[in-house]
Amino acid sequence: MTPPLRFGLLLFPRLTQLDMTGPFEVFSRIPGGQVHLVWKTRDPVRSDTGLAMLPDTSFAECPQLDVVCVPGGPGVAALMEDEEVLAFLRAQAAGARFVTSVCTGALVLGAAGLLKGKRATTHWASHDFLAALGVVPEHGRVVRDGRFVTGGGVTAGIDFALSLAAELASPEVAQAIQLQIEYAPAPPFDAGSPETAPPGVLAAAKARGATMRAEREALVARVAARVP
Repeated sequence: MTPPLRFGLLLFPRLTQLDMTGPFEVFSRIPGGQVHLVWKTRDPVRSDTGLAMLPDTSFAECPQLDVVCVPGGPGVAALMEDEEVLAFLRAQAAGARFVTSVCTGALVLGAAGLLKGKRATTHWASHDFLAALGVVPEHGRVVRDGRFVTGGGVTAGIDFALSLAAELASPEVAQAIQLQIEYAPAPPFDAGSPETAPPGVLAAAKARGATMRAEREALVARVAARVP
């Protein structure tokens, strides 16, 4: 019997749920796939917008994963200095076929020392923090460097997951999943990146995120000093 493909998506307090649920929707449809929602315990966690989610696998219970995936969100700040989380990711990464992230989950992989010298991407508002963690920053919806695959901000998680599905199963399987979930983006506005958003919209977004950015800048400086 062919063993299942084991996917592990990290759940944690204050994650951005679409960073996780986008890839979950794709991975759960791959034939032979087995998706684990992993956290320290099986207690419910809430996303940054309040959605409650239930982990089904604890760190202690987690089998060796084929694909490790870290979503992003405001909660990554705590993870970047949480040695229990970082140790779990390092241990899983050692035997995983792919080590991956969506959005600011890349900062957590960076804090664990897993992306040192690797090309990677993350959300546009945190992209310039990658270099301090030893990462080679590269813009893109999906960036791959060997077995390390990172997705850009939030919705890029679906692109990332479909790209991985094509390799793990086949392009035909990935296309069938894309069709099944009717992933055919046609946004009502061309405002999905800093390059295309109206200047006023971009300025307002940066103003709203100014406090978090200042906190994250200080955090990255602390973490960078002890990246393995």
